[in-house]
This record gives sequence, C-alpha cells and structure tokens, in this order.
Amino acid sequence: MQKSRNAVFKLLVSSCVLFAASGAHAAEPLALQKVMKDLGKNMQVITDGISREDWEVIEKTAPLIASHPQPPLTEKMRIMAFFGTKMSKFKAHDEETHAQAEALGRAAKAKDGSGVILAFQKLQMSCYGCHAEFRKPFVEHFYGKKN
Repeated sequence: MQKSRNAVFKLLVSSCVLFAASGAHAAEPLALQKVMKDLGKNMQVITDGISREDWEVIEKTAPLIASHPQPPLTEKMRIMAFFGTKMSKFKAHDEETHAQAEALGRAAKAKDGSGVILAFQKLQMSCYGCHAEFRKPFVEHFYGKKN
C-alpha cells in the first residue's frame, strides 16, 4: 500500500513539474509581449509622422523598430522550442522587418515621401505576414487564449 502511495505521489509531482514547464506560465506575460506593444506604438508614431510629413520623427523612430529589444535568453529558448522547425520562418519575418525599417529610416532621412510610404507599406506587410502565420498559435500556446 505504501509503495502505491509513493508511486501516485511521484506521478502527481512529475505531472505538476511537466505542467509548470510546458505552459503554466500562461498568465505571466512574456517579455516579447512588451516588445510587440512597443513596436506597435512606434508604428503609430510613424503613421502620425507620415500624415504630418515629419521626416525627422520617422527617421528617429525607424531604428527603434529595426533594432527592437530581444527577449531574455530563457524566453527565447521557450519560443524556439515552441516554433521548432518553423523557427527559421519566424526569424526570416524578423529579418525582413529589420530590413524594411532600415529602408524606412533611409527614405525619411532623404525626405523622400513616396519612398517612406513604400517602405512603410513593406514594413507593415512584413509585420502582417508574421502575425498571420504565428500570432494565433503563439497566443494560444503561451496564454491559453483563443484569438
């Protein structure tokens, strides 16, 4: 009887540990969430800058998107484990976002309104492509929410 209780206890403890490691952090926001919110705010600043033809504010804001902060290493490892073989596609979206934000900054520096708008469109499409492919499963996995 004692062996049976020990086995059940060990199974229960093991299950709790696995649950905690796999996604019990659902209520705890990832650092990536703040990065994404900041990127959204910067995109709004750029939208406003375009509407006012404020090339300086766009030039200053574009690098904040191109060189956005990265999540801590432990979080990166969790994200990489989640994406698995799709990690290269996720990284490609991030690299495209970086490249388009840099192009946006260059166009703003040159005060090239058409170039700014074109680069911003490409930047938005880059963000949208990543979100369309990854946002829903990511949110469901890490936050347990249906999008």
